[in-house]
Amino acid sequence: MIEFHLDSRSGVPPYMQLVQQVRQALRLGVLQEGDRLPTVKDVAARVAINPNTVLKAYRELEHEGLVAPKPGVGTFVTRTLSDDSIAAHEPLRKDLRLWLAKARAAGMDEESIKALFLTTFLTDDEEQ
Repeated sequence: MIEFHLDSRSGVPPYMQLVQQVRQALRLGVLQEGDRLPTVKDVAARVAINPNTVLKAYRELEHEGLVAPKPGVGTFVTRTLSDDSIAAHEPLRKDLRLWLAKARAAGMDEESIKALFLTTFLTDDEEQ
């Protein structure tokens, strides 16, 4: 089951953060076809947002064909975004954990690590 969280400093609207988290969970294989998403009420209570915001996120996911509501039962994943590259994730995750440990040992805090990653990611994306 996915556990949602919101970052009020990200500049990304809350509903879109929920959508991105579901997409990421689908891409990483955390959510599979047939899995049930948390109820709107549960998500709203857990992350302290308006239930309409959660509904907007779930409608967006439905529009993308990733989930489907079943009235009275819940919202279910209808397709996944993972592919054969998922097998390569674990070695990469291990390397990333080592890199994160080095960054922390060098005195970087979470915000600095995120900034470094994002600037590197965006710069690398532009160069290719």
